[in-house]
Amino acid sequence: QVQLVESGGGLVQPGGSLKLSCAPSRRTVTNYGMGWFRQAPGKEREFVAAISESGGSTYYAHSVKGRFTISRDNAKKTVYLQMNSLRPEDTAVYYCAATGSWYSPMAQDNYDYWGQGTQVTVSS
Repeated sequence: QVQLVESGGGLVQPGGSLKLSCAPSRRTVTNYGMGWFRQAPGKEREFVAAISESGGSTYYAHSVKGRFTISRDNAKKTVYLQMNSLRPEDTAVYYCAATGSWYSPMAQDNYDYWGQGTQVTVSS
């Protein structure tokens, strides 16, 4: 069992930046592909970004491409989501997830383990 813990959420003004982190509380996610998803109030949870276990492949939702960057430090067993140029529509609970199969990294059903989420609010 892999337990994931997200951190780094908070309140930021439009145009600002935040960096989310995701680390396992037990075991390691070194051999897992990792993804970030988000769920805004009243909306379905949606894909944000994903990174392969080696870090060599990344995927982004069209809405965040060019503004968000996913990365991982396998030595620290941590995955990051750097979010720049934040907009009010980025407000959501952000979830980290891990997958043992890298066939469909943008699909939620592909992921085996999920964190509890961290709130990101973009507002002036």
